[in-house]
Amino acid sequence: MNPQPARSAPERIVLEGRYVRLEPLDKRHAADLFAVSTMAGGAERYRWLFSHAPSDLSEMEARVASNDWTSDTRYVAVVDKTSGKAVGQQGWMRIRPEHGSIEIGGVYWGLPMARSRMATEALFLFARHAFDDLGYRRFEWKCNNANEPSKAAATRFGFTFEGIFRQDMIIKGESRDTAWFSIIDSEWPTLRAEFERWLDPANFDDAGVQRTRLAAR
Repeated sequence: MNPQPARSAPERIVLEGRYVRLEPLDKRHAADLFAVSTMAGGAERYRWLFSHAPSDLSEMEARVASNDWTSDTRYVAVVDKTSGKAVGQQGWMRIRPEHGSIEIGGVYWGLPMARSRMATEALFLFARHAFDDLGYRRFEWKCNNANEPSKAAATRFGFTFEGIFRQDMIIKGESRDTAWFSIIDSEWPTLRAEFERWLDPANFDDAGVQRTRLAAR
């Protein structure tokens, strides 16, 4: 069977989940994202990103205003459906519908999302939209090879490690070796079923603690 390109690049739509809603990033989200970025421990989560923690609200507003949905990088806000507040952001990157390949990147999952259903569902909503709605063949995750938490997250989510691009970039004055991971379309049906099983409310107790682990690997 001949490989087929994806149907299109991601468009400015809202992706609804049980726990989070992914909305195209805009000025409505700036204050919330500034709040989570500057709470105790929030700035440290920028350690591996291309950008630094915002110094003030106007800087965050400028970043949000630069989100361009005609470019190769398109950001969404991760909105906690319980509070209605934006608690993180993530982006579509390396968008290549002609090859059926797309990346999730620029991930800033604020402390309220850490080790929660929200983070897992935010990833799942991107993967499901890429594979099921848009017909992508390949979903990528990349990170600094020194970023052990990101590599562990990729593995937990079912991505396959593909190798390291040595001295790939200079980021914040430091040399970066980039670790590459991917999920491909033939793997997705099994992974999708496991994400759906894990995200089911029945898998969590009254305190929101998981009853069973995600078994994507």
